[in-house]
Amino acid sequence: MEHWTDTAIFYHIYPLGFCGAPPRNDFHSPAAHRLEHILGWLDHLQDLGITAIYLGPVFESTEHGYDTVDYYHVDRRLGDNDTLKRLVEAIHARGMRVILDGVFNHVGRDFWAFYDLRQNGERSAYRDWFHDLHFGEQSPYGDPFGYTGWEGHYSLVKLNLGNPAVRKHLLDAVAFWLDEFEIDGLRLDAADQVDPAFWRELSAFCGDRCWLMGEIIHGDYRKWANPEMLHSVTNYECYKGLWSSHVDRNYFEIAYSLDRQFGSTGMYRDLRLYNFADNHDVDRAASTLDNPAHLFPLYALLFTIPGVPSIYYGSEWGIDGKKSNGSDAPLRPYLHLPGEIAPHPELADSIRRLIEVRRRLPALQSGGYEQLHVDHEQFAFARQLNGQSVIVAVNAADHPAPVEIALPREGSRLVDELNPGDAFGVDGGRVQIEVPPRWARVLRVE
Repeated sequence: MEHWTDTAIFYHIYPLGFCGAPPRNDFHSPAAHRLEHILGWLDHLQDLGITAIYLGPVFESTEHGYDTVDYYHVDRRLGDNDTLKRLVEAIHARGMRVILDGVFNHVGRDFWAFYDLRQNGERSAYRDWFHDLHFGEQSPYGDPFGYTGWEGHYSLVKLNLGNPAVRKHLLDAVAFWLDEFEIDGLRLDAADQVDPAFWRELSAFCGDRCWLMGEIIHGDYRKWANPEMLHSVTNYECYKGLWSSHVDRNYFEIAYSLDRQFGSTGMYRDLRLYNFADNHDVDRAASTLDNPAHLFPLYALLFTIPGVPSIYYGSEWGIDGKKSNGSDAPLRPYLHLPGEIAPHPELADSIRRLIEVRRRLPALQSGGYEQLHVDHEQFAFARQLNGQSVIVAVNAADHPAPVEIALPREGSRLVDELNPGDAFGVDGGRVQIEVPPRWARVLRVE
């Protein structure tokens, strides 16, 4: 049965940066309704072809949003619960979906239960809320107890998800988000750090009301994306292949990953993995590539390979962003609609065309995958669904390149859906096409 994510095009916003919030929460200022900044972007997103928005952390936190203080109230730097409710209503009114960040592995040191622990020590009623808490030693912050921080960051306190009271608190928060804001899904932070039993409980709790997508960097994605747990996970393997195949002039890398994942014996043929070129944690694609012109074949791949594609805010214009001195701030800027000052204004139009082609061709949304041709700077594959066959060919070189392929099914000609007016005849089941420099062809088999 088709799910809304089968046809989804995501747009990822990190609200605290995007909306220009102060870097730290003072916990006493009145709500500043900065989330309304997103409303001014909805025309642009709809024109681009976006169908779903992933909003990064929006609930009360100390600094960057992943250090939660209160799961039930929107961060005062972004507004209040009514601000978020109005925003979701406005997005839904345009036929788009909304997913929020679910940060359940850890909380911030200002989280109310941890604050009580800091004040009351062993007498705290919440001493069992945190993982591997032990008294008799000192934390890096001078607390008279030790605890587990996320990957050694003691500003992020790992929750004890073995405690039923903790699980209830989190599941009640999810129920509140679903009922109060009517969200459509959750992106689950640090999913590989969380006890799988909690994901099974969350999945059963949400039922069909909520799409669940986990942040996974390494490992077999089926460990988390399966019928008992999550619907999807982040496809970091292909994220890396998308940029490094262009930097190294080596399409063999991304071709290997795609065949391994989605080919005839692929591991993830039944999964809709979440694909991206960049996000709030990694350098922008424009800063990672040696040649910004490679943004065009990169995005051509992003919107034609199997999975659910996502754009990180501003990257549709190829904006730069690189971590500096360990800070993620350059990746998460306050951004107005760039208009004519965008670094690569023509990229957004190319992405719009790619999204429209994907929308017209169901094979690009849910079809199977078959590799047809791989060379250092040229790559071609087929997507097929219910009799529709589509061939995608990309060229990273700075000159037109011929690509000869054998058709995976019978056809008399190939019609280019991406470059209108171009078509190629078939001779004996084979066809030679010329792919424009640093661009692509999306060919419907007739």
